[in-house]
Amino acid sequence: MADIQNSDFGSLNPLELFEQVTAQGERVRALKADKAPKDEVDAAVKLLLALKSNYKTAAGQEYKAGSPPTDFPPVSNGPRGDDGEDFVDPWTVQTSNAKGVDYDKLIVRFGSSKIDKDLINRIERVTGYKPHHFLRRGIFFSHRDMNQILNAYENKKPFYLYTGRGPSSEAMHVGHLIQFIFAKWLQEVFNVPLIIQLTDDEKYLWKDLTLEKAYQYAVENIKDIIACGFDINKTFIFSDLQYMGASPEFYKNVVKIQKHVTFNQVKGIFGFTDSDCIGKISFPAIQAAPSFSSSFPQIFNDRKDIQCLIPCAIDQDPYFRMTRDVAPRIGYPKPALLHSVFFPALQGAQTKMSASDSTSSIFLTDTPKQIKTKINKHAFSGGRDTVEEHRQYGGNCDVDVSYMYLTFFLEDDDKLEQIKQDYTSGALLTGELKKILIDTLQPLIAAHQQRRKEITDKTVEEFMTPRKLAFNY
Repeated sequence: MADIQNSDFGSLNPLELFEQVTAQGERVRALKADKAPKDEVDAAVKLLLALKSNYKTAAGQEYKAGSPPTDFPPVSNGPRGDDGEDFVDPWTVQTSNAKGVDYDKLIVRFGSSKIDKDLINRIERVTGYKPHHFLRRGIFFSHRDMNQILNAYENKKPFYLYTGRGPSSEAMHVGHLIQFIFAKWLQEVFNVPLIIQLTDDEKYLWKDLTLEKAYQYAVENIKDIIACGFDINKTFIFSDLQYMGASPEFYKNVVKIQKHVTFNQVKGIFGFTDSDCIGKISFPAIQAAPSFSSSFPQIFNDRKDIQCLIPCAIDQDPYFRMTRDVAPRIGYPKPALLHSVFFPALQGAQTKMSASDSTSSIFLTDTPKQIKTKINKHAFSGGRDTVEEHRQYGGNCDVDVSYMYLTFFLEDDDKLEQIKQDYTSGALLTGELKKILIDTLQPLIAAHQQRRKEITDKTVEEFMTPRKLAFNY
């Protein structure tokens, strides 16, 4: 166990403190059994006592071995209101800053860790692959326990990937591709199974949809997901409405999670109120359940000890903070996470794109003409009011949506840097920058549409059939 400084205790919740006390107690016993030097034992005991004291303060009770806390205050998603602070939860992203959410502050608030150069270099060393440009450019910027995943991989221990999609409309937009592009890269470089959950039940609970329409959206979204190029022998895609009723082990895990999370906790984490339907209150356990390998016995041969890595946007983190708190209490490993930034709306980075607003997004169904019109008409510009001013003072890439989109979809680092220099210096005008984005997105979306045309209902059924994948456990 890594040494913990007293100043770090305040960032831990009661359950994390409980686990630290338990681990430190084991370390003290090991040092004594090994007859370690007295000063080393004394230092370890001192840390143990400090951890116990902080646990008592945070949990309001004495530490008792084998009895973790059952309720504790959740991490705040941020203040609601007009005080200038960012607010982020799974349904709402609010910021008044034209540059978008302050992700460094979000890391501190959520208690995650920054993906730094050392971690990126380690991923390259361990996999033997150049890091994806989403990592190099800070698009995936935060993590929980990624070093554990790399340790497991180096020691030839298995892990798997889990990500998902809430099918709120028939057509997905380009922002929805980000986690799937990255999940595909992770699957290829680590050669691991991938689980993809379609939360059609969630959309039925939150939106004005019938069950039939929610499931229809799930199937249509699955076609777009398959079109990203996933290997059918290594990927299982499922709809909650279809899979949960057919999988006793999945439902058992849902019930286990539900038993260990109180109503006060879900209200605090997700902002539910007394007027919300009980389906919403119980739903987080359904999104948590794929984090545990025993939910998929056909894939993992009933093993319960295989850790999960979840690439997702940072707004989904509240679900998995809850999951990580519950995991040790029901005997499962905590899922690790990789968090991405939000894909901005065409109108600016103050909000994430919405599938329900056609002008805020470039959809995967858009024609080349629609893509060109949307970018030229709606993409927020960081340029100056006149050509003369722009030539003199240059544009602002920090707020320019066309440049932001290129950071996601233009893979050539040198070309992107040249565009930034030219736009910032005034050599490149806003219209010219928008044309570069149009020329980048039109062939990308056209290629995606062609792949999607080739996906049949039978292909979808094959991806959604519970089955053994190309791995042995």
